[in-house]
Amino acid sequence: MAFTLLSSPLQGFTDFRFRNAFQEYFGGIDTFYSPYIRLNGQFKIKTSYQNDLLLENNTTLEVIPQVITNDADEFLFVAKYVQSLGYKELNWNLGCPYPMVAKSGMGSGLICQPSKIDTILKRAHTETDILVSMKMRMGYENAEEILDVFPILDAYPLKNIAIHARIGKQLYKGPVDLEAFEKCIGATKHKLYYNGDITSVSAFKTFQNLFPSIDHYMIDRGLIADPFLPQMIKNDTTEYPKNRWDIFEEFHNTIYKQYDEYLSGPTPIKMKMLGFWEFFSQSCSNPQKTYKAIKKATNPRKYQATVSEILNNEKKLQN
Repeated sequence: MAFTLLSSPLQGFTDFRFRNAFQEYFGGIDTFYSPYIRLNGQFKIKTSYQNDLLLENNTTLEVIPQVITNDADEFLFVAKYVQSLGYKELNWNLGCPYPMVAKSGMGSGLICQPSKIDTILKRAHTETDILVSMKMRMGYENAEEILDVFPILDAYPLKNIAIHARIGKQLYKGPVDLEAFEKCIGATKHKLYYNGDITSVSAFKTFQNLFPSIDHYMIDRGLIADPFLPQMIKNDTTEYPKNRWDIFEEFHNTIYKQYDEYLSGPTPIKMKMLGFWEFFSQSCSNPQKTYKAIKKATNPRKYQATVSEILNNEKKLQN
C-alpha cells in the first residue's frame, strides 16, 4: 500500500533552515509541519514565526503551519495570518507534552476539556474557511481522554487527526501505547495519522503491519537522530549510501553556517548545535562518547575540530 511520510514539528529544531537542508541532502518527507505559533495573549506574530512561514523560505517543500492555543480569538488570528501568506490549512497542536504548556491548559493539557475544544472549532469553522487538522496525544493523564473528544471532533470537517501514541505525562519516556492507538481507529470517522517511535525501517514496518488501514506516518525525533531514515523507508532498504558521512557532513555544515549567521555570538550557536547533537550522536558508533566530546567543545573553533574528528572517525569505520 502506498504511504505518506510527514515530519512532525519539533520546537527549536525543525524550522525552515533545517527543513530546506534536510530536503536537499536527504529527502523522503512528503510534508513538513512547522513548529507551532504561540501568541501568549499577544496578538502579534513574532518575527521568527514570520520568517519560518514566508513562502520564499519554503520554496522546495510542502509546509503546514501549526498553532498552539486554548483561546478561540488566538486561533482565528493565526488562521487569518497564515491564510494571508497563502496557506490553506492550519494544524492545531493538542499534543505538546511539556508540563509548562500542559499545565496552562494547552497542548496535551487541553484534551481533557472537550467543551473548550468544541468552542474553538465551532468558531474556526464559522468565522474562517481554513482547513483544520489536529495533532494530538492520547490525553495528558490517561489514554481514554482522547475517546471523549472524538464525538466533538466528528462534528467538524477536519482534514485528519495525527496521534502520537503516548499520553502527555509520559513526555517521550516509556513505550508507545499501541493498544490505545488501535482503539482510536474505530472510534472516529476522521482519517488518522500514526506518530511515535518511528526510529528505524523495522519499527516502521512493525507499525505498518499492526495498522494496515493507516497510510500516513509522522516521524519526529527519529528524523533528526537518523536523517537518512525517511528515504530508506521509502526505498525499503536498511542500507545507507556509501558516502553516508560525507552527505551528513555537508548537511551539518549547511545548517551550522545558517544558524551561525542567524544567532548572535558563540553561546547561542553552541547551545543550538548541542541540541542537535543530542539526536545526531545516536547514529554514531559511540553515541555517549560523541555527545560528551561535543559538550566539551567550548568555542566555535574547538567545535568544528571536534565535529571533523567525529566524522572522520565514522568514515573510517564505515570503510
